[in-house]
Amino acid sequence: MSSAARNMRWPVVGLLSLGMMISYFDRVNLTVALPSMAAGFGLDKAQQGLALSAVFWAYAALQIPGGALLDRYGVRIPYLIGFLLWSLATASTALTTGLGSLIALRLLVGAGEAVVAPASMRYISLHFSEKQRGLAVGLYMTGTKLGPALGLPLAAGLVAGIGWQWMFLVLGVASLLWLVPWLFWVKKDDPAALPRTSSPAAQRQRLPVKKMITSPVIWGILLGTYCYMYFVYYSMTWMPIYLKERHGMSLQQMGWYGGVSFAGMAVVAALSGWAADWLIGRGGDPVNVRKAFTIAGFAAASTQTMCAVVPSTTLMLFFVVFSLCGLGLATANYWALTQTLIPSGSIATVVGIQNTAASLAGIVAPWLTGWMIQQTGSFDAPIKGVGLWLVIGIGCYVFLVRRKYAFTAVSQAEKPRVATA
Repeated sequence: MSSAARNMRWPVVGLLSLGMMISYFDRVNLTVALPSMAAGFGLDKAQQGLALSAVFWAYAALQIPGGALLDRYGVRIPYLIGFLLWSLATASTALTTGLGSLIALRLLVGAGEAVVAPASMRYISLHFSEKQRGLAVGLYMTGTKLGPALGLPLAAGLVAGIGWQWMFLVLGVASLLWLVPWLFWVKKDDPAALPRTSSPAAQRQRLPVKKMITSPVIWGILLGTYCYMYFVYYSMTWMPIYLKERHGMSLQQMGWYGGVSFAGMAVVAALSGWAADWLIGRGGDPVNVRKAFTIAGFAAASTQTMCAVVPSTTLMLFFVVFSLCGLGLATANYWALTQTLIPSGSIATVVGIQNTAASLAGIVAPWLTGWMIQQTGSFDAPIKGVGLWLVIGIGCYVFLVRRKYAFTAVSQAEKPRVATA
């Protein structure tokens, strides 16, 4: 790898993080606009949940084919096309007139965003070694937290100031500026020019689909990812509405508290990724280190269940913020753990499969939460349901994501040093 290419790795990680942040702007903006849109369109809670989940239908369906496409053709052009599609679909949401057109446009947003995670993880896997990967993933993943952290108050301010139609138009058009540095900084994925962060055999290796779908470690990663993202998508879609309807907060207040929670999660994610890298650099086993951070994050996040039983708004807000910040311990490390256990030649495909599980959570959490509220008239059942999923996630990483279940075809050079986990 040339010195120029090496020097551009970290700026590109920053750009990838910004791209992810923009994609999350376009996932949470509907949450803020929905109360106004629901009143105008006559949508009940179940229909609102349907609208909130629609972006993830196409997103989930295209994860695996998108990952395979990226492994074959690289990240530059597919990401450019996807970014352009979802930005224009966001801007066009200003013209929506009802539930049908809203769902159609959200499907286009999801289709465009389907390339984001596989492309970003492929770039990081190929350009960073194990000892740097946690920090790189942590910095990249801050975009998934800063997106809601900044997007919720930003969208709330725009809706309050200029209306929901202009909010969608402004966010969709302004985001297109991101494409300028992308075109100049990221070049074609020429396999001959890629840095050798893993063995050449591992970079070429493609895992058979049958081997993937029968592996306990893959199933543990998929179920754990679903549990993690179920909480995240509940927090992105219904938690601000919960603060407004259950505790009487204003539009600006709900956006601010949501923003603080996700901003704290972003900081913890970056720091925990760096801390894990530091421990691994001092001889720690990558699997054990990253599993420990992941399990600790799930355990801290499960405290959100206390929101259903604490008597005061102050305590409720503490657990809202603490649980999301605590989940940041897992953020960089559960994604980096996937790269530790999977040959880099198949990483975009596996990340596509993993992100499919995340997308299913994006479909189920908004819809199921809305349905439970409609049936029970309360947020208590959805909050307790989130806690159950987080406990299941802990079990996945304890019992399934283990070294002995990793792929035997991974070269010894790519495997961590310690033989048990």
